[in-house]
Amino acid sequence: MAALHLTTSEWNLTGRWLKSWTYPVGIHIGGGGPGEVYLGNEKFRARLQSALTLEEVLVRHPKLRVYIMHAGYPLLDDLLALLFNYPQVYVEVSVINNIEPRPAFYRYLKAIIDGGYGERVMFGSDQMVWAGVIEPAIKSIQQAPFLTRKQKRDIFYNNAARFLRLSPEEIARHHRRRPLNHSNGFAPPLKQ
Repeated sequence: MAALHLTTSEWNLTGRWLKSWTYPVGIHIGGGGPGEVYLGNEKFRARLQSALTLEEVLVRHPKLRVYIMHAGYPLLDDLLALLFNYPQVYVEVSVINNIEPRPAFYRYLKAIIDGGYGERVMFGSDQMVWAGVIEPAIKSIQQAPFLTRKQKRDIFYNNAARFLRLSPEEIARHHRRRPLNHSNGFAPPLKQ
């Protein structure tokens, strides 16, 4: 995963295209693996993994809806600064919810929630290869002792529905659908 600084000429060319873009955009922000630069990714730089690298793009394109993959982990202060200033930015918590030690994930997630950004956190599993990571990812949210039932529902569905601008009809259709078990890729219903 090489880092592209988001103020480079390549991104500026993309910016022209973004002026008419109405779809949400996911941006991969956050560290690579431990020792990433020494594992064959010589261009990796931690400073380019800051959520703040999105700032110029957000200023130039205020209608652009962005979600930050992996919630910009581990650069929490940078993420909180961006969330504070740009209400169109959401985060999803894939990978950190099933790879990082649970206490580290909970500290990070709790700081986002405590900062007042709970309505902009979305669930993610980052399941591309390992189907076994979905269940631990779901449990990490379900078992978070500091989250209310409403916050859990928001993370699993409501925040994404708002971010994606689902219509009331789409939301109603999703709620009528009988929940599938998590082995099929859908979060199980929350316990009453």
